[in-house]
Amino acid sequence: MADLSVNFAGITAPNPFWLASAPPTNTGAQIMRAYDHGWGGAVWKTLGTPIRNVSARFAANDWGGQKMMGLNNIELITDRPLDVNYREIEEVTRKYPDRATIVSLMFETEDEWKENIERSIEAGAKGLELNFGCPHGMCERGMGSAVGQEPKILERITNWVMRTSTIPVIVKLTPNISEIVPPAMAAQHGGAHAVSLINTIKSLMAVDLDTMIPVPNVGGASTNGGYCGPAVKPIALRMVGELARHEEFNLPISGIGGISTWRDAAEFIALGCTSVQVCTAVMHHGFRIVEDMADGLSRFMDEKGYRTIEDFAGLASRNFRPWEDLNLNFKVVAQINADKCIGCQLCFVACRDGSHHCIYLPGDGTGKAPDDGGRVPHVAADECTGCNLCSLVCPVESCIEMVEIDRGLPEVSWKQFTSGQATLPEYVWKH
Repeated sequence: MADLSVNFAGITAPNPFWLASAPPTNTGAQIMRAYDHGWGGAVWKTLGTPIRNVSARFAANDWGGQKMMGLNNIELITDRPLDVNYREIEEVTRKYPDRATIVSLMFETEDEWKENIERSIEAGAKGLELNFGCPHGMCERGMGSAVGQEPKILERITNWVMRTSTIPVIVKLTPNISEIVPPAMAAQHGGAHAVSLINTIKSLMAVDLDTMIPVPNVGGASTNGGYCGPAVKPIALRMVGELARHEEFNLPISGIGGISTWRDAAEFIALGCTSVQVCTAVMHHGFRIVEDMADGLSRFMDEKGYRTIEDFAGLASRNFRPWEDLNLNFKVVAQINADKCIGCQLCFVACRDGSHHCIYLPGDGTGKAPDDGGRVPHVAADECTGCNLCSLVCPVESCIEMVEIDRGLPEVSWKQFTSGQATLPEYVWKH
């Protein structure tokens, strides 16, 4: 049976599933209830000088029948007294010594950082997470993503923390930046033990066209917030992959961003993470989702022969490459299974109007499709670019498959071609 336990930068936990710093980790009672359901760790909702929150705070994007495909929030850090938070942290760490209870911090001055690092350690925290990612409210005060977007400042504050901390330090990175590597390297240079990413994406969810007020409506006005949920997963995966493949970056990564199932978690681990953090899915479905996540990941690992998380962590990062390193001689073409086709012809419309027009209909006069009086489209294989748009829009599972064509050509990348190391066959323009 698979062993789900992890050692993340010296922080041990019975499994890689941790709660991200957010509303689900606002109180000790919530975190203890989460631990009872099986969560391996939790990052406490960010501690700082307590603020006043607004009402309302959340807005959501629904898509294709799925509620909360994306969630926007304008809630800030803790609005509860620090003394209360530290008392509850001490209770949680005392009752659940085997869990990864991590304290998220966000302060302005070096003295404030020092004082609260010491208080976190005294309360029994297993690690610290530095919130350099919040994209709203706090960044206007020079904290949160305002730090994460400035590598020199990020490194300086990380160094402040490292002078005091005797427990592992994780730097939480913002996605609101063009390149994730510079701030991650700043965290490494500052002495951090690990990084976590991504924090939420700066966003404005929608506009109520009846009132002309953006949402959520706070007394007739609104503001930008942080976007999270399943919709941000592709962005998070890209940034995690960028770090994992970077030759000079060597810190452990805790993955965050749209993780809702064991499969999502496995993808983050395959790209290089050794723990994952979950927020929106818990806000949507509750703490018990970890039971299915842990069971699913364990079954997957058993099926693949992976004994520990480390056995497959990062295996996919070697296959995440810059575009210029991809094989230009690799070729696939679309193949339509006539027995499964329902004749909706959506693939034809998508290919003609949105792609390369290599799909034809029976009786269209081109002679490129069998004139059999039916409704099954036909792919002109010699014109197909292999873009796979048709397979993506097809409503029938496995009706359209992308089939590899062996052209007997060696692997050649754009980098090799432009450097003169290899040649490519003449490109034939079909249209």
